Amino acid sequence: MTAQPSDSALYALPKAELHLHIEGTLEPELAFELAARNGVSLPYDSVEQLAEQYEFSDLQSFLDLYYATMDVLRTEDDFAELTRRYLRTASEQGVRHAELFFDPQAHVERGIPIEAVVDGISGAIAEGERDLGISGGLILCFLRDQPVESADAILSAALTRPDRLLGVGLDSAEVGYPPELFRDVFARARDAGLHAVAHAGEEGPPAYIVQALDVLGVERIDHGIRAIEDPALLDRLAEEAVPLTVCPLSNVRLRTVPELAAHPLHRLEEAGVLVTINSDDPAYFGGYIGENYTAVRDALGLTADQAERYARTSIHASFASTARKAELQQAVDAWRG
Repeated sequence: MTAQPSDSALYALPKAELHLHIEGTLEPELAFELAARNGVSLPYDSVEQLAEQYEFSDLQSFLDLYYATMDVLRTEDDFAELTRRYLRTASEQGVRHAELFFDPQAHVERGIPIEAVVDGISGAIAEGERDLGISGGLILCFLRDQPVESADAILSAALTRPDRLLGVGLDSAEVGYPPELFRDVFARARDAGLHAVAHAGEEGPPAYIVQALDVLGVERIDHGIRAIEDPALLDRLAEEAVPLTVCPLSNVRLRTVPELAAHPLHRLEEAGVLVTINSDDPAYFGGYIGENYTAVRDALGLTADQAERYARTSIHASFASTARKAELQQAVDAWRG
């Protein structure tokens, strides 16, 4: 199928979301609701004024607002409600499996028990599976701009609930914090039976992607768009079938690409790399996964065949069970008609 699919067709396409920070789904409206509930004072007079701040010059300017706004998240119920709202929206946009990143260090340092964070999010995931048919799990992300000792401590705390975790990841400010700093904590997580992924090659150089693979032993690369600058790395990613979880609208908003029409998404796939489309921090970056698919179609062109490949790759690259993957691939078959 070479025709450009409609918005409704792209939303209906069964897919997995593999690069989604649950704190990054905090819409201004919910931020004000939770602030009122928890007695938190936001430095903005209205939802509209907060929304106006969602304009960024780079990754750090986004992170400053991201960490400040998440202060409204205080209780297990807050984390559950945040997750429920994301899952409802994701379900409406074709997501059938979601692997959610979360940043427990940013909450524990505010005095929030890690149990409240993990139980709130995982409880809502269980509800989503029951009520919406979305399977999924949690990926604990270490903040790379915090000391490695902090990452080690948060892993120890999280491993008291090992059944709640799919894996570990690495996020936050990239430049100046190479993956190799986290060699030991990733080894410990892998030894505990957890999957491993890492943000690399977003603002950082292609060498960070190589480190994430060789030093951290990751199974997927989050972002990874700067691999396009290194032909040998592209060949390796293709040969080793390492998936990239790409976030087109995020890359535009954080100015890692000048405009969506210049995004390397299709070029990465044409080089034989496994590529998926995701939304990253959709409340801040102007769109959930469906909007990312439609934006790619409008800026780069996206045939039904291409959209299907991206969706099938997302399912293949997920950490879902073999049986669940087969079920989801059959759902894509049905979408084709």
